[in-house]
Amino acid sequence: MKRGGKLLKKLEESRKVSANLRENEKYLRSRLENCSDILIRPMRLGDKHKVDCLMVYIEVAVSNMMLDDSALGKMINHFWEISPEDIQEFVRHNSLGIADVKKLENLDESIDAMLAGNAVFFIDGYDKAMKISSKGYPSTGVMEAESEKVLRGSREGFSDSVKSNSALIRKRLRDTRLKVEEYKIGVRSHTLTQVLYMDDLVHEGLLEEVKERLEEFQIDGILDSGMLEQLTEDVWYSPFPQYQTTERPDRAVQEILKGKVVILCDNSPEALILPGNFSSFMESSEDWYHRFEMASFLRILRYLAVIMATVLPGLYLAVIRFHTQILPSALILSFAEAREGVPFSSVVELIFLELAFELIREAGVRVPGSLGNAIGIVGGLVIGQAAVEANLVSPIVVMIVALTALGSMTVPNEEFAAAFRLVKYGFLILGGYLGIYGIVLGVYLVIGHLAGLISFGIPYLVPFIKKEQKGSRGEGVLRVPLRKRVLRPLYAREEQKIRLKRKESGS
Repeated sequence: MKRGGKLLKKLEESRKVSANLRENEKYLRSRLENCSDILIRPMRLGDKHKVDCLMVYIEVAVSNMMLDDSALGKMINHFWEISPEDIQEFVRHNSLGIADVKKLENLDESIDAMLAGNAVFFIDGYDKAMKISSKGYPSTGVMEAESEKVLRGSREGFSDSVKSNSALIRKRLRDTRLKVEEYKIGVRSHTLTQVLYMDDLVHEGLLEEVKERLEEFQIDGILDSGMLEQLTEDVWYSPFPQYQTTERPDRAVQEILKGKVVILCDNSPEALILPGNFSSFMESSEDWYHRFEMASFLRILRYLAVIMATVLPGLYLAVIRFHTQILPSALILSFAEAREGVPFSSVVELIFLELAFELIREAGVRVPGSLGNAIGIVGGLVIGQAAVEANLVSPIVVMIVALTALGSMTVPNEEFAAAFRLVKYGFLILGGYLGIYGIVLGVYLVIGHLAGLISFGIPYLVPFIKKEQKGSRGEGVLRVPLRKRVLRPLYAREEQKIRLKRKESGS
């Protein structure tokens, strides 16, 4: 154990690039032993092949680097014809102009650059390595956003490449005040993570807190932004997400312009937006592309859908078990007739069907392609119809479960909708055994929990619990006309509150 610790410490020690190519090659081969996917290619360049060189790269990530039309290929072809002295002179003074090249003085930095998907070039007699950017690791490229479908707006979605994702945001915000800071998280994975923000809009306290949380833990590897989210959120046990996620670049840009911070994680097509709050989860990116009347109507519909998806099953049980007097007699008789012959209690009946629909939903997600949609539709119809005909459940319960599922699907953010799907079972138990009093207790507990959540210093229920200035509205239930949206919300600095004003006409 002691010997292994010394070896690890020795490997982690900083080591400068030597002017002696053999020393560099020996160190690299010892570090990259048994890494068959990493190629170490020695070559001799210059007039009469007198200069020893070394190329280190990952085979798949840098497959085109030796082609004639690449920057490196042209440079090497040039090296064939010049003297050794001219090669070193060219490298010292002109290397940064041939491509996206960076000079590295440390061998460990060179290995990290190579593992990031770049080629690293060494020349005998020169005490620096040259990192030459390439196309990088294979990725899916820019794709259409799948989980946030819109009728109007951009169809572009984030990919698995963090560099491509930040480029999609830069494409929409062509301003040098948009800052992109990089961090490598994960002792073994070295996952590239980027923090994006508008320098003149974001609060310094928020930015510092974000950076501190990214650096306060140590883990083997980060494979997705979801892991980063769980490690850095305030209240880890809450079912409600404290980071807003999006796979749409235009939505990320909208939030950056409010003064929020966006975190991009390599190998993840989801961006994290913080601080997160209740109203932002209920917004769709196309709300600001539609007319304000229709957008306001759709927002109201979503809030009603959330209430229905959370409370409806428990409210149904509370009414038919404890408070039948609040319904018309004809409706009560209809409910009783529908339940005739059902062997289970109403609570067991509803839980059984809710779990059955959760199974159908999960199966539809896991089965690939259009077959998943077919399973969701056909499975729901078959199970619902078969259960009714077998007198296992009543038709009214099937309708209740269907309305609940539709309500949860209306929420634009899947993680936020999943939280209400879990809370629904709590309301179901409270309503089934305590009646309306249980429903009221559940509403009190949920609202109390949401009111206590803080996301990076911002209350979760903003703007419902904090009245903002006139002109900064539009973050609540109703969407005000775009020309009336004069001020930014409270996330932005005070001196940058004005976001819209008319240009002064020339004299």
